[in-house]
Amino acid sequence: MISLLALTGLMFALATGPEAAPLPTRAAPVSEVPGRSAPAIVAQARFTSNRIVVEVRQPPAGEPSQPVRDVILIPGLASTALVWEPVAERLSRTHRVHLVSVRGFGELGAGDNGRGLVAGPVAAEVARYIRARGLRDPAVIGHSMGGQIALRLASDPGIDLGRVMVVDAAPFFPSLVDDRATGQDLEPIAAVAYQAVLFLGDDALARQPWAEGMGSTAGALEAWVGWQGGDARVLAQSLYEVMTVDLRPHLARIDVPVTVVYGWSRREDSPRYQLQSSWSQAYRGLRRPARLVPIEGAEHMVMIDQPARFMAAVDEFLGQP
Repeated sequence: MISLLALTGLMFALATGPEAAPLPTRAAPVSEVPGRSAPAIVAQARFTSNRIVVEVRQPPAGEPSQPVRDVILIPGLASTALVWEPVAERLSRTHRVHLVSVRGFGELGAGDNGRGLVAGPVAAEVARYIRARGLRDPAVIGHSMGGQIALRLASDPGIDLGRVMVVDAAPFFPSLVDDRATGQDLEPIAAVAYQAVLFLGDDALARQPWAEGMGSTAGALEAWVGWQGGDARVLAQSLYEVMTVDLRPHLARIDVPVTVVYGWSRREDSPRYQLQSSWSQAYRGLRRPARLVPIEGAEHMVMIDQPARFMAAVDEFLGQP
């Protein structure tokens, strides 16, 4: 998570920018967003979308002998399905894995995500994919912004999920620091961050402010998957939404098991240690208590920082009755 101090520092980068800075698209308050009606399942040979790309992997023909469960993996801001590669390779031996990538992240063209809101429409497209494919009770695992998209899906009355895992994601990230914070409180700094990313592109995220929040992951990303970045318009709008959209009112609509996996440190001077109690507080609005799984030694990119421990958490998540 990018620190507010680091984001404030981005104001200086705007000093030479255009005088009339473009404004982000603001989402309606969650309580005012109308519910979506569930369309009929559509049988189609190929799913096409101007917002997402989905790759499917499954066990070889004839394996395993038991029914195959569907698992949907959703990456976070400025990431593509590539961040899930080791997880997908392992899961596809026994599960049907649906790897989602958001258009405008990495090298994917922005498509419709380059205009207006991103997270809500992307969640609607994933929901459309679930219906179009006729998936029954899929398990959904989402990281960061992808975790928020998973929460949107779980709260959609038009689809039935089996269970949800959110990875280092909160329904409202600022609440981890201050439970009293609101989207309106964060709007001024989020607008500055929006303009910085829009004017500076990937650099506004790839430099120190982003690396600071990722901790030990910064080097791993550079060495393994590289900086994925993406279209400046999509990155800017997505960051703005992550900072200002409060999904806590959605939680009361969720009636499936929710597992929350997050990076943790036993060092008392670590921000990760100090946020320990904030995770349960962030999800207190759920109908049933969230299952909290701290992963020691991990920062924001839990699946890269601690792959073995993360995979063990995924196995336990999928194996729950």
